[in-house]
Amino acid sequence: MRLLPLAFLTLILAGTLLLLLPFAREGEQDPSFMDAFFTSTSAVTVTGLATVDTGTYWSIIGQAIILVLVEIGGIGIIAMTTVLGLFVGGRLGLRTRLAAQTDMHVVSLGDVGPLFKRVAFTTLVFQGVTAAILTWRYYTGYFDSFAYSLWHGIFDAVMAFNNAGFSLHPDSLTSYAGDYAVILPISVAVFAGGVGFPVLAELYQEWRSPKTWTIHTRLTVWGSLALLAIASAMFVLVEWNNSATIGDLSPIDKLVTGIEGGIMTRSGGLASFDWGAVEPVTLNTAIIMMFIGGGSASTAGGIKVTTFLLLGYVILAELRGEEQVRIGSRAINPRTIRTALSIALIAVGLVTGGAMALMMVANTAYADSLFESASAFGTVGLSTGLTPELNIPGQLVLIVLMFIGRVGTITAASAFVLRRRQSRYHLPEEQPIIG
Repeated sequence: MRLLPLAFLTLILAGTLLLLLPFAREGEQDPSFMDAFFTSTSAVTVTGLATVDTGTYWSIIGQAIILVLVEIGGIGIIAMTTVLGLFVGGRLGLRTRLAAQTDMHVVSLGDVGPLFKRVAFTTLVFQGVTAAILTWRYYTGYFDSFAYSLWHGIFDAVMAFNNAGFSLHPDSLTSYAGDYAVILPISVAVFAGGVGFPVLAELYQEWRSPKTWTIHTRLTVWGSLALLAIASAMFVLVEWNNSATIGDLSPIDKLVTGIEGGIMTRSGGLASFDWGAVEPVTLNTAIIMMFIGGGSASTAGGIKVTTFLLLGYVILAELRGEEQVRIGSRAINPRTIRTALSIALIAVGLVTGGAMALMMVANTAYADSLFESASAFGTVGLSTGLTPELNIPGQLVLIVLMFIGRVGTITAASAFVLRRRQSRYHLPEEQPIIG
């Protein structure tokens, strides 16, 4: 259980040291420690929150360091090491398999090797195709230099698939608002990266037969689509006449931006409008979506779609008076239910506690604090503009939330699953008053 947090922490510290090097900063001034530490944490946890402008503060070398940190953090340190070991040596030791199994939520040890090969292939395909489309669009519509367009295309493709909200523009995707050739490829890459590698692998083989999908894939796919539809519809309806966001766009541009808003709140973190100008209802909807997050074993954060939907089935079973929680023709193990409930309650405490901490140490408004806290814990990267204005204690609060949001939920879930002791006796039961 200690391997994964230590690996992420080591990478964060290594990234901080690299970003502190003089050539990582644009201009003659050396990078500050807090800017380097915050950026490295945000990159490794594939969040995208930033205290400085990525495109102007960091040099091309600094941007490349951020890209590599996001790539490793997105796939997972253990996953990346396993993939390299597979291609170099072709074999995996038992300890490496167990660590990889914990990181990627693989059910069977025998599935670890084949899964990671598919992970590497899937990552290269999605990022390569997205980068090619974006490079073409940037070169033909925005930039005169092909090299400049290529770098922007690669950077945005990596950020999109890894659900990291870093952008080389200070206004994220606002410069491309309404451009389908930019917004749609990025949104598709974000959605694909957010459903999880096990789901993508299963869809690759069984996409024509939804009835044969596992419960995990069914919950992730249908749940993700349903949440996307709800979030997009809410965004379009509420923001339709808001001139500060999408009010001045054409109807079709409003719909495209609405889809983008529904996808990015799940963990993407990129935006073609100002989240600080949205209506309160939209802000609250985004907080809920960021809290839920994406699929398990994905580049997304949050409590995960399966956790959220499983708790919904628990409530449904309780309302029906059923002893077992059933999804389709399968019953869910009570231990799995306890794990889901524990993760959800821990997450509620972290997000609300983080918001209160921001209000106390940085004197911030409640709505902005809760939004930023949910964004950090959900490793989303969206911001109302609060993060660059935070003092050092406020930045440290977000650093802790980002780290726990990326590593803590995985570690907690694995700990709940692995630390199962067979009790040799049963205590007398007592039923307290509930409700």
